[in-house]
Amino acid sequence: MSLESDIAVLASVPLFEGLSGDQLRMLAFGAEHRRLRKGETLFRLAARSDAGFVLKAGEVELFRQHGRASVSAGTCGPGALLGEMALLTETRRPVTVVTLTDCDFIRITRQLFRRMLEEYPEIAFQLHEKIAADLAQMTAEILAAGEKFER
Repeated sequence: MSLESDIAVLASVPLFEGLSGDQLRMLAFGAEHRRLRKGETLFRLAARSDAGFVLKAGEVELFRQHGRASVSAGTCGPGALLGEMALLTETRRPVTVVTLTDCDFIRITRQLFRRMLEEYPEIAFQLHEKIAADLAQMTAEILAAGEKFER
């Protein structure tokens, strides 16, 4: 697990696409690594969160609760950021994440991410713009889906 390979993976994450090489290096240097074997749980639904995880290698499946049943909400591969909101605020996990293969993760704590925002205020502005754009897109998709049900 080299620093350069971590930087390359972090650079592929949409949330971090505006970061400079030095900023990515700082993030990679301050992050932690976690390896899980196939079938292990990264985190559980409703657990308190204090970090986001970038999937460096492997594949995971996300599960949501539907009544009493656990239902697959999809899979993710390398470059996926899991627990994005935990980088910004204390929250509960919206899904359970289970490894489908042996996996390597880069764990980014909220404390590290906040330090990045303090040291590089322009990141906060870029993040604000990205979240606003994502929210506008999500709202448009919800409205479009609602129109289908009104017919």
